[in-house]
Amino acid sequence: MPPKTRSRLLYVDDDEDASEMLRELLRPYGIDVTCAQSAVAAWPIIKAKHFDLYLLDAWLPNLNGFQLCREIREFDSKTPTVFYSGAAYEADRRQGIEAGANAYVTKPDIERLIEVILDLIADARAKNLAPSWIGGALDPVELFPRFFALKTASN
Repeated sequence: MPPKTRSRLLYVDDDEDASEMLRELLRPYGIDVTCAQSAVAAWPIIKAKHFDLYLLDAWLPNLNGFQLCREIREFDSKTPTVFYSGAAYEADRRQGIEAGANAYVTKPDIERLIEVILDLIADARAKNLAPSWIGGALDPVELFPRFFALKTASN
């Protein structure tokens, strides 16, 4: 059963076919994918829209994915960011994590990528909801009074 609220993902990869494939693969999981073919094309989209996850390739024209990730982190330090790249050396992985990514998945491991994306989006949503309930910002009794209303023997 698809989730009621769809997630939004920005995928930055210069391979248009890979972008379209990922868009189709993630749709059944309740994820809408917006694609950009370069860091330069991605910036106006990043600034104009909210995303639940950024997905980056390491090898991008003009400005590589590692630098883009660092710039995204300066602009948005909370939204999960994942590298999905053919750059498979341990140094590439380390560079991605050091740039601020939450995970690094090597192409073509699409099953692992989907698992990581779903886990990070779910985790981010849980963290965004927790402060509302924990710490008293929202009182569940006030939100759902009929559910919490108790009748006593004296009523």
